[in-house]
Amino acid sequence: MTPQQKANLQRLGPFIALVLVAVGLSVMSPDFLTVNNLLNVMRQVSINALIAFGMTLVILLGGIDLSVGSILALSSVLTATLLQAGVDPMLATLLGILAGAAMGLFNGLVISKGKVAPFIATLATMTILRGLALVFSNGSPITGFDSELFSMLGGGYVAGLVPVPVVWMLILFIGFWFLLKKTVFGRHLYATGGNEEAARLSGVKVDRVKLWVYTASGAMSAMAGVVLTSRLNSAQPTAGTGYELDAIAAVVLGGTSLSGGRGWIFGTLIGALLIGVLNNGLNLLGVSSFYQQVIKGAVILLAVLLDRSNKK
Repeated sequence: MTPQQKANLQRLGPFIALVLVAVGLSVMSPDFLTVNNLLNVMRQVSINALIAFGMTLVILLGGIDLSVGSILALSSVLTATLLQAGVDPMLATLLGILAGAAMGLFNGLVISKGKVAPFIATLATMTILRGLALVFSNGSPITGFDSELFSMLGGGYVAGLVPVPVVWMLILFIGFWFLLKKTVFGRHLYATGGNEEAARLSGVKVDRVKLWVYTASGAMSAMAGVVLTSRLNSAQPTAGTGYELDAIAAVVLGGTSLSGGRGWIFGTLIGALLIGVLNNGLNLLGVSSFYQQVIKGAVILLAVLLDRSNKK
């Protein structure tokens, strides 16, 4: 096998794993391959996938964003507050996403201009933003939005079959694929993640790349928050707890290197699907939620070990 063929096989590893898991679950549970169940899996996956798309950019950069769950919660609370105040649903949605983008931009400023390590910076903002979500909501869920249009964002269907969140997921997947594959920004992002100093000496505006990446991560988290709020018809200040771990897991399972500079958005989509299929299949099989956490952790650990092996 040539080195190129070996590299291609490694990139397809997550997809092969997804197929094998799906085949195994379909054998063990006759309910797994039903249309309703598969659409339900896709709907559940869409929230994690939206966050993971933004996280992919961050990890390609060689960074990390622990604040995505808190951004989701605060954006949800702000959007719900605007809706209750009678603001047009589409304007409230747009303002909620822009608020998430601004939170991400703040992360980028702290990291690029303040020279704070991404782990520490986003750990701090994770706590700050979660606290603000609790303050704005007074610690209580915000419910009761009388808007069919807003309800469509998370609970509607296209052609009476495909959930709207799945459509958003696919549209944004195509957008991020184009961004990484076909634009100058994508090349600059890979270059910065591969070797920041070399990229800087080559003329790449590294700080600007970081600002845009963290802004995009914040916007995608807010988008996920809006979809979740629409689906549940409620904004929970505690929403998104632990979502950063699922997003990082999806990115790593998809083959993106935690050291930056190597990975692809298709792998992230497959990683999110793999986590969703595992969760759904284990539930159908009646596996205890305690064991589910053990299995998910083992899968993530295996993916990281494989990543380190590939690097060597």
